[in-house]
Amino acid sequence: MKTYSEVFDVVPSDLDDLNHVNNIRYVEWIQDISKKHWTHVTDGIIQKSLIWVVRNHNITYHKSALLGDTILINTYIESNQGPISIRVVEIKNKKTDELLVKAVTEWCLLDAKTFRPKRVPEEIQSLFMP
Repeated sequence: MKTYSEVFDVVPSDLDDLNHVNNIRYVEWIQDISKKHWTHVTDGIIQKSLIWVVRNHNITYHKSALLGDTILINTYIESNQGPISIRVVEIKNKKTDELLVKAVTEWCLLDAKTFRPKRVPEEIQSLFMP
């Protein structure tokens, strides 16, 4: 798998009332890293002709992140079938390497003009998978 990664620190605005990273923030990180991976690997022409929408998020919370923790977030495409791409996102504590959150998301590829599902082309698959 071709992995895309980022590292950042937990800041006060990431926290909930329990002083843990808010569940909504994890979802935002999952969506943000997915979009960044897409824009990092593809060019503007592809990005204007194809769009992704979430079909299903499956998120498992293993451990809480706290203020000041350094986060390592990795994402990769696990598989493609028709218009559906299965993307995995793992959020870890960079210092301890402990898995905090794992998400498996079904993304559906759409034609940007018609908004109809479109089979993931081989040229796109090859950008994300070996």
